[in-house]
Amino acid sequence: MRQFSLSAGFQLGATKFKPGFYSFKVWAPFCFKVDLKLFMPAGETLIAMEKDGDGYFRAEVSNISSGTRYLYVLDGKKERPDPASRFQPEGVHGPSCVVDPDIYKWKDRRWKGIALQDLIFYEAHIGTFTPEGIFEAAIQKIPYLKKLGVTCLEVMPVAQFPGKRNWGYDGVGLYAVQNSYGGPEGLKRLVDASHGAGLAFCLDVVYNHLGPEGNYLNDFGPYFTKKYHTPWGDAINYDDRESDHVRRFVIENALYWIFEYHIDVLRLDAVHGIYDFSAKHILQELNDVVQGLAQKLGRCVYLIAESDLNNSRIIRPQKQGGYGLSGQWNDDFHHAAHSYLTGERQGYYEDFGRLDDISKAIKEGFVYDGKYSPFRKRRHGNSVKDIAPEKLVVCIQNHDQVGNRAFGERLSTLVDFVKQKLAAALLILSPDTPLLFMGQEYGERAPFQYFVDHGDADLIRAVQEGRKKEFAAFGWENTPDPESEKTFLDSHLSWNIEADDERRYLWCLYKDLIFLRKKVLSGARLSGVWCNERSQWLVFEYICRKRFRFGVVVSFLNREQNIISPFGNKCFSEIFNTGYGRYGGKVKKKIKKYSKEIWIPSFSALLGKINNH
Repeated sequence: MRQFSLSAGFQLGATKFKPGFYSFKVWAPFCFKVDLKLFMPAGETLIAMEKDGDGYFRAEVSNISSGTRYLYVLDGKKERPDPASRFQPEGVHGPSCVVDPDIYKWKDRRWKGIALQDLIFYEAHIGTFTPEGIFEAAIQKIPYLKKLGVTCLEVMPVAQFPGKRNWGYDGVGLYAVQNSYGGPEGLKRLVDASHGAGLAFCLDVVYNHLGPEGNYLNDFGPYFTKKYHTPWGDAINYDDRESDHVRRFVIENALYWIFEYHIDVLRLDAVHGIYDFSAKHILQELNDVVQGLAQKLGRCVYLIAESDLNNSRIIRPQKQGGYGLSGQWNDDFHHAAHSYLTGERQGYYEDFGRLDDISKAIKEGFVYDGKYSPFRKRRHGNSVKDIAPEKLVVCIQNHDQVGNRAFGERLSTLVDFVKQKLAAALLILSPDTPLLFMGQEYGERAPFQYFVDHGDADLIRAVQEGRKKEFAAFGWENTPDPESEKTFLDSHLSWNIEADDERRYLWCLYKDLIFLRKKVLSGARLSGVWCNERSQWLVFEYICRKRFRFGVVVSFLNREQNIISPFGNKCFSEIFNTGYGRYGGKVKKKIKKYSKEIWIPSFSALLGKINNH
């Protein structure tokens, strides 16, 4: 089979060719025959589909309207939803639904996207972001995000998953928008509203596995391979027999989100769980086709991968042997900051705990760039220090780092207020692309826990026992039941920003930090990093546009101190301090100039301009 071509259009699933006329196409090489079962107003209709030499079955049907339900009947026995279904109104086990992509009228015709270096992500889970847990309610929060200053709303996966509550990484309908969130039109309205407010939109997609419940792909063809095994089961078949068609299924899915839903960024979940030893890796092929579509659409589109490999190949250009993706998540920044601020050393935090780790994350990106990892008992990663820092997405909290804890504790419940402020300054003033996890901007204290809503009793027990076993090794008991609705409800944001002074101060701090990042550090280049492990201070310097220089000075010491200025004979003029009264501190806001020594309050971060006396 030839590599999927953009000119071929979207052909899988129920595709509209003209009003009332749809083509139904499914890849099912395991089947001798496939019939299309339509649920029409006059009753059920069964239509035989024609099979081609590659195992695709196709039928063209007239007098079809949006909302028509259908199933595929495999070899006269099994009735299955469409693997490329656009909507599953009755859930993962119910019939698929025809969707007319032209019904929704977009308002973002002038939208061209946002430059990579201007992205500031805000990660949200639709089900817990608002009390209602639907797209429509999330739209009401867009003015709030605009006021905060973030530039990209990132939504955790919305591909159809079983039940009504799930993180989204158990999705089985890769093309279908979750019914309990508001379906296809709800997502389009959210993306359109984001663009109308000047926010880019990032969607999490999962191409390393499918969830266990409602996953019927094995009835159709070799979508999975036993050559490789992932933590979630057999790997998706990217390089085994007949893998060309599986690659097409995934690539067309990415194009579908970008074209039909106007998505700006696709965040590729856990690409270390994607196994492909083809001459052209699926990530490289995916990026090539996506950038081809972006060029045709005339707007910025990015693929950003989550990976725990610390492998620069993901973001290196193809001429350097890389896959050329726009960016990747950098967990080392989170681990370094979290471990140092909390003192935690369990699990992968064993590899961190020194101020030098934070310094290296800021200066070079990866802390583990080929050096020995005590946690892994081997050397890990390679270097990205020659790569533009905006290609690394960093955080101090995200859904994994919070939700995969036994009790889903946020940083706000693990460290005190002044350390939360330090973490905020490190994140927003870092040279990398920052990501906020919903609620961290005001110190949300409600947990974000792992939750599911499966219908299979055996699967529920397996998930419950698996979580208990996982955390028993750490001595944790009575952990939240992932199947319980209470676990889900407890994970909702409180939106109690006015509950106390600390929340208001923290929100104000994030807002001002983001403003300063945009105004002062836009286009800046990191020019120096210094740290003192004993005195617990960290300093880094930027050269900005018009050759202006700015410095960031951070003290983790529990008392005020004076440090010898690392800026030579230049003057450091403070313009921001996390210790200002505006942020709950006791420092009076005024221009302070330092030359030989810089005074820093306890647990504080400063931003200042560096110039001649």
